[in-house]
Amino acid sequence: MFNATMQRIRISSSTVNQICKSKDCHGVLIMIPHGRRCLSSSSCLYGKVFPRKKPRVVPEITGLEPVTYADRMHFVPGLAKPRFPKWERGWKDPNHYESPKPEQMKMFKDKPCYIFNQRTSVVEGVRQALWLSKSAVIKEFPAQILSLAEDPANQIEDQDERVQNAIKSALLWDTTDDQPPRERYCPMLVHRLLHLCGVLQVRHPELAKRMLAEKYNLAATWRRGEDVFQVRGHNGLLINSMNPLPVLAGPEQIQGTADQELETFFPIAPTIDLQCTNVYQEKSTTGFREGYPYPHAHTLFMMEMGNTPKLLPEQLRSKMIMFCFGNALVRAKAQYGDEPRVLEKPIVVQSVATNGRIFQFVVFQLNTTELQSDSGVKNLVWVDEDKPLFEHAQVRPHIKRRVVKIPAGLSGYQPETFKKFLALFLHGAT
Repeated sequence: MFNATMQRIRISSSTVNQICKSKDCHGVLIMIPHGRRCLSSSSCLYGKVFPRKKPRVVPEITGLEPVTYADRMHFVPGLAKPRFPKWERGWKDPNHYESPKPEQMKMFKDKPCYIFNQRTSVVEGVRQALWLSKSAVIKEFPAQILSLAEDPANQIEDQDERVQNAIKSALLWDTTDDQPPRERYCPMLVHRLLHLCGVLQVRHPELAKRMLAEKYNLAATWRRGEDVFQVRGHNGLLINSMNPLPVLAGPEQIQGTADQELETFFPIAPTIDLQCTNVYQEKSTTGFREGYPYPHAHTLFMMEMGNTPKLLPEQLRSKMIMFCFGNALVRAKAQYGDEPRVLEKPIVVQSVATNGRIFQFVVFQLNTTELQSDSGVKNLVWVDEDKPLFEHAQVRPHIKRRVVKIPAGLSGYQPETFKKFLALFLHGAT
């Protein structure tokens, strides 16, 4: 009798283990022979989970001292838990550092600061960035820059073929997977295209007066109305130049922006989604030391990597505008001082962003540092959005129902997108 019972228990436990390893764990009680339960498995599957008890709040009554078990050195039911003073080590231990309260910090200020950093995703996108930077938008590529790439003297020999080889080198020739990770091929593609554009240095010696910087730390501070704003943090690759970029908009077009009104998005506040802090330092720095031989920001490259991008295209364009504005504002303060004014010679900064296939282009011209009010001269922004460099790049063909939907290799190459990329690179060097 005993042996028969033990044999049934072994059969039950083996059956439960096999079922629990599969997806159908809820039928475990039905499949056990003779209706017996294996408590070690069924209790965890069907047992009731009690809610976590909240910690007891001990009221403090003024004038009454609680009776504790501190003198007895052990827990005693009915007596209150003692509260001992905080123990001080007498020396600074980095493993047990406790930061002071914000009110006790040296950089604490009563007026909060709203910070735009590299992870900020503003809900209103470009409209919010235009209000923060006091800018007017022109949704087209500047004709002065596009004419540079149309000139046959600025064309690269076998340009389309070499660009397609650069795309294949980044996406197809460097992997055996069906789809290479975007974190790897997106920076590789940008570097390949920049290297290809650098071939024109023989024709344009001014291209040698540039430097590519990475992981530099920008900080720009300004006031909009009664609020304090900052743009700061790392923001991708930056090409610096010895000479500033030429101005795109003339004096008449700049003065014409004074009649334009900034678009608002009431009842949404312009400070929505920005980091708010009372501990900050009002500073403006390019991230480079004084005397750096390449002081002028030329083109800022941003890469939105990952199969699930952190920023949507609209928010990515707003990030491009804000960091172009930050680089231009810092340069204007270093050149003309901190006093707000309409700049005698506007400052131009460019930006290119991509996710490995689609490119975004932004050109920002800083005309004024009088940003506190909505009236007066506005800054100008040229935006050219959602330009694909190619349609598909497949390591293996995509076959559905024995029909090749997408062939292997590169397909749908768009040469106009690279022409704009090359035009921004050549701007200021011809």
